[in-house]
Amino acid sequence: MPRKVITPKQKIEYLSILDGDGNLDETLDPKLDSDRALYIYKLMLVARCLDERMIKMQRQGRVGTYGPCHGQEACHCAASVVMAPDDWIVHAFREPGSFFHRGWPIERIIQFWGGYEEGCCPPEGANDLPIAVPIATQTVHAMGIAWAMKLRGKKDAVLCYLGDGATSEGDFHEAMNFAGVYHLPVVFFVQNNQWAISVPRDQQTASETIAQKAIAYGFDGLQLDGNDVLAIYAGTKETVEKARGGGGPSLIEAVTYRLGVHTTADDPKKYRSDEEVARWQKLDPIPRFHNYLVKRGVLDEKLAGEIESDVLEIVKAGVDRYEAGRDVDPLDCFTHMFSELPAELVEQREEFRQALEREGIAHGH
Repeated sequence: MPRKVITPKQKIEYLSILDGDGNLDETLDPKLDSDRALYIYKLMLVARCLDERMIKMQRQGRVGTYGPCHGQEACHCAASVVMAPDDWIVHAFREPGSFFHRGWPIERIIQFWGGYEEGCCPPEGANDLPIAVPIATQTVHAMGIAWAMKLRGKKDAVLCYLGDGATSEGDFHEAMNFAGVYHLPVVFFVQNNQWAISVPRDQQTASETIAQKAIAYGFDGLQLDGNDVLAIYAGTKETVEKARGGGGPSLIEAVTYRLGVHTTADDPKKYRSDEEVARWQKLDPIPRFHNYLVKRGVLDEKLAGEIESDVLEIVKAGVDRYEAGRDVDPLDCFTHMFSELPAELVEQREEFRQALEREGIAHGH
């Protein structure tokens, strides 16, 4: 038998529609209507404004460690608006705009990072999973939901967010393999922000693209310009509609950049250069989409100012509601763990109570 080259039938494509200055390739225009375009713009501003407030709140000790999405807003904001209410979204931890779009109150998003259980509770009727900080564990959850959809004959889809670092985890490959074998209605959306904490993209994988990993599992991959709202919208819409129609899973790689810290416990200056950040800053998705909207004639200085003022008020009101609900008993951290506390935890609780009293911190109310 002759030796021959095997050519996979699956395909890998790249899509970008807006250049760095917001100029449109009209041949690829997804014809996003004006209202939806302005809504996505506002959603990205909500995500960035909340991001900025959360970092300040963490520095002031008002929330715990926080993972910002600065520079990645186009990915989750433009992708999430594609999903219908009956579809499911499985989140990682850099998608505040997605949560807000799906009806999560701002204060509930903040509650998660403040250590409150309520921050893990989706609003009534929301087909969402909460923030998932452990890397790639959410991918098998998404696969499981998609499998249930198929078993029940549902014509819905699942969108699962993850980062480039997650593609080095076993959970990711198990989820991809199962989704491919069972032809499940799920889209794995990799936000490739170039850094898995301090590990650069080229040390995550030897693959030319992350998108091409789909080929090994029997389905298509799509690489998108992750800072291009129109490319994200069009690419996600295409793959989600394919999933709903029985076409099986897809892998999206959105090439973007984390302009800020990995989390508030991180110092990126230790592992990346200012020059690198400056290059990506020029492709910031918000001014890029702003320029497009201005050129299209649907956004002017007056309307932009009104949107920004509205966003500031939305975030401020959410922060105020969060702060108003922070009056809790610190000793509650020992509650709801056991029906009867073990002796060692009774001892720790008493030690903690005494420490609170020494610091003059109210408790027991």
